[in-house]
Amino acid sequence: MSTLLALDTATEACSVALLHDGKVTSHYEVIPRLHAQKLLPMIQQLLADAGTTLQAVDAIAFGRGPGAFTGVRIAIGVVQGLAFALDRPVLPVSNLAVLAQRAYREHGVSQVAAAIDARMDEVYWGCYRETAGKMRLVGAEAVLPPEVAALPDDASGDWFGAGTGWGYGERIAVNLSGSDAGMLPHAEDLLTLARFAWERGEAIPADDAQPVYLRDKVATPKAR
Repeated sequence: MSTLLALDTATEACSVALLHDGKVTSHYEVIPRLHAQKLLPMIQQLLADAGTTLQAVDAIAFGRGPGAFTGVRIAIGVVQGLAFALDRPVLPVSNLAVLAQRAYREHGVSQVAAAIDARMDEVYWGCYRETAGKMRLVGAEAVLPPEVAALPDDASGDWFGAGTGWGYGERIAVNLSGSDAGMLPHAEDLLTLARFAWERGEAIPADDAQPVYLRDKVATPKAR
């Protein structure tokens, strides 16, 4: 039976989850700007609580973005460091997909418009539908002004809004059955999506782990 470790630091939340001996355990904290200090101790505690070690891990999953530039880089750095040391593959997972999966787990909704506040008056946007317990992307992920966000052309039925991008809800011309603008990605849901990817043989070498920012211009250098 596979042992999978998942971690996410792409937003204000820092979370880790572990699948071991068929059981899932997780730890989740909203700790802005403390991810770098807290992540490794959280992983060590999670493994200790499960009575296992890093050496037992078959693959490491991570939130590959979109999200905060620094947060995504922290995840990539830690994942690559661990994966290189252990000689294990990695499983990148979209943070928008993780949000949609959390909405499905917590609210039982099967169609989710996931939105993360991208700053600069924009949102990271992706629409998802549930199939056999997995939230699947419909169309493409994008970064765009709230006014431009829209459901897929073939959209019908009820849609749920998940994520901090819905703080711009008054500017998004989408009718929802409900929403949670405070929802952040959780490693437990990242782990669920990673399990599907692992079973499909989609793990990749740590060398190939890349962040996804969606925005070409991710930072403006300060004048010296």
